[in-house]
Amino acid sequence: MIKTDILVVGAGIAGLTFALKTANRRPDLKITVLTKTNREESNTRYAQGGVAAVWDFKTDSYKKHIEDTLDAGDGLCDEDIVEIVVKEGHERVKEIIEWGTRFDKHGADYDLGKEGGHSENRILHYKDYTGWEILRAMLEKAKTMPNIEIHDHFFAVDLISQHHLGHVVTRLNTNIECYGAYVLDLKTNHIETILAKITVVATGGAGQVYRSTTNPVIATGDGMAMVYRMKGRLENMEFVQFHPTSLFNPAGDNPAFLVSEAVRGFGAILKSKEGEEFMHLYDERKSLAPRDIVARAIDNEMKKRGDEYMCLDCSHLDKKRFLGHFPTIYDKCMSLGINPMKDLIPVVPAAHYVCGGIKTDEIGRTSVKNMYACGECTSSGLHGANRLASNSLLEAMVFAHRIFKEVVEKVDDIEIKTGIPEWNAESTSDPKEMVLITQSMKELKEIMSSYVGIVRSNVRLKRAADRLLLLYNETEKLYASTTLSPQLMELRNLITIGYLITTSAQMRHESRGLHFTTDYPEKLSFAETVLR
Repeated sequence: MIKTDILVVGAGIAGLTFALKTANRRPDLKITVLTKTNREESNTRYAQGGVAAVWDFKTDSYKKHIEDTLDAGDGLCDEDIVEIVVKEGHERVKEIIEWGTRFDKHGADYDLGKEGGHSENRILHYKDYTGWEILRAMLEKAKTMPNIEIHDHFFAVDLISQHHLGHVVTRLNTNIECYGAYVLDLKTNHIETILAKITVVATGGAGQVYRSTTNPVIATGDGMAMVYRMKGRLENMEFVQFHPTSLFNPAGDNPAFLVSEAVRGFGAILKSKEGEEFMHLYDERKSLAPRDIVARAIDNEMKKRGDEYMCLDCSHLDKKRFLGHFPTIYDKCMSLGINPMKDLIPVVPAAHYVCGGIKTDEIGRTSVKNMYACGECTSSGLHGANRLASNSLLEAMVFAHRIFKEVVEKVDDIEIKTGIPEWNAESTSDPKEMVLITQSMKELKEIMSSYVGIVRSNVRLKRAADRLLLLYNETEKLYASTTLSPQLMELRNLITIGYLITTSAQMRHESRGLHFTTDYPEKLSFAETVLR
C-alpha cells in the first residue's frame, strides 16, 4: 500500500493550485497527485478564452461581475458563493502571474478581452491557449516542490470508504468517510491501494458523454461517478453547457475544435450560410448573449433552415490583430481550407461544460468526511443554471485556495485508516471482445446526443433512461467478470454521468438556463421551484 498525507486526484488548474499552495506552506507533508494520462493533458490545457477577473477598477467593479454571473446563472446561483469567487478572484490571478503565467499586454497594461454575458472587458488571456500557459507555469513550479509527487498514468478506480470495510453505506448516511483510492497503474496494470489523511477530487468534466464535445478524450466524469458510487452528494447535473461555436468539420474531430467565445468578443458576428444575421431575433446582446441563449439560437436556426451549421463572420476584423489574438484558431481554419479573413467559419454547438457535479460548500468540503473537491467536477453554487464565460478557471483557483487554508490546519489531527483490504480481482479474466466496450461507448454517445442535448422532452428523456439502463446492466456484468481496463472504467463512469444528467433533467419540470424542455417551456420563479 502507498501512504500519503494528501491525495489529489487530477492535475489540472484546480488540483495543482491546491497542491502547490499546500506544498509551499507545509513542506513536511507528502502530497501525491494523480493523473490518468500525462501531466500536460487536462481540461485546463484546452481553455482558450482566458480567466475572468475584475482588473481595471476604473471601468469595472466586483458589483458588475457579480451581476453578470447571476444573470447568466438564471436564478440558481448561490449569491454568497458568487460574491466570494468574484471578490477573491483578483488575488488568485495575481498569484499565478507571480508563479510565471504570462497574459497578453498592450504596453504596460493587460489586454482585457470581452466574452458573451460580460458587461465589461475583464478576460485575461494568453493568445488563444490560455489554459496551456497556466498549466505550463504551474508544472514548472511543481518541479521545485520536492514534497509533491505527480504520478502519470494512474487511473483512479474507486474512492475508498466504509463500504470497502464491509459496512452498509447509503445516501442517508451523514458519516461517510474517505480513506484514499484504489488506483490502476496503467504502466504495470496493477491496482494500487493509496491511503491518505485527506483526499481532494479535481478530476474535471464529462463532455465525452456526448458525441461532439470540445473536451479532451480524458473528460469522462471519473470523479463525479466515483463520488456517486460512494454515496456522496451531487446536484444540478441537468445543466450541461454546450459551447455555441465549435468548428464544424464533416470528417469529425474528437475533441471538436473550439472557436473561442473571445472571437465574438473581438467582433465576429454569427450569421447563416447565406450571410444573414439572426441573433437579434433571440437577444438584444446579439452574438454576445450568454452561451445558453446563443447555443439554443444556433440549434433552432439549424433545424429551421435544415442546415448542418451556422457561421462566424470575421472578414471585417483587422487581420494582424486577429492573428495576434487567435493564432491557433487561424491555423486550424486554414488547414481545412477556410480563410477566416475571407470565408465564413462554419460552427456548431458542442458539449463543453457540466455546471453540476459534486456538491461542495464555501470551503470546498463535500458530503464525505476528509474529502474535498474543486474545479469542474463540482457544483459550488457559482454557475447556477448556466456558467458565465471564463468563470471556470477562476472558480477552480478560488476553491483550491480555500481548501488549502483549511487542510493545512486540519491534516495533523487525522490518522491514516488501517485495515483497508487490497483490491480483489478474483474470478475475473481478460475481456474476450473489446468490441463490446467500444460499441457500448458509441451507443451511449448517440443516446445522450439524440435525446438529452440542447433541447429535451419527456419522451426523449424517457427513451434515454430506458436505453441507459440496458447499457448499465450490460456494463456492470462486464465489470464484475473482466479485468479492469481504462476503456471499461471510462465507459462505466460515463454511463453513470449519462444516467445522472438524464434523471436530473426528468425531475426539473421547467426550462431554465441550460435545461430547455418542450414540455415545460416556461421558467418558474425561484419560489415556485423551491415549493414544487
